[in-house]
Amino acid sequence: MAELGGPDGGRDPAVSELQRLVAAEQQRAQFTAQVHNFMEVCWDKCVDKPGSKLDSRTEGCLASCVDRFIDTTLSITNRFAQIVQKGGH
Repeated sequence: MAELGGPDGGRDPAVSELQRLVAAEQQRAQFTAQVHNFMEVCWDKCVDKPGSKLDSRTEGCLASCVDRFIDTTLSITNRFAQIVQKGGH
């Protein structure tokens, strides 16, 4: 088994890089899951019956739904960033 700490007690650079890659992959997976979730919500909300082509009302509904999702996500993300910058208060 590989040693987690280097000879000076620090982290092994390979382990740190692996942890960074795993964290990035977890974020990517979370993002993908969130996109699928909002697509499902917007589809259920806006599409009455699937056809070969979307009508203008359905297109508008889907666009508005996605815009609301993006705006809400950005708002929540910004709020969390503010909380973190203030030290969690």
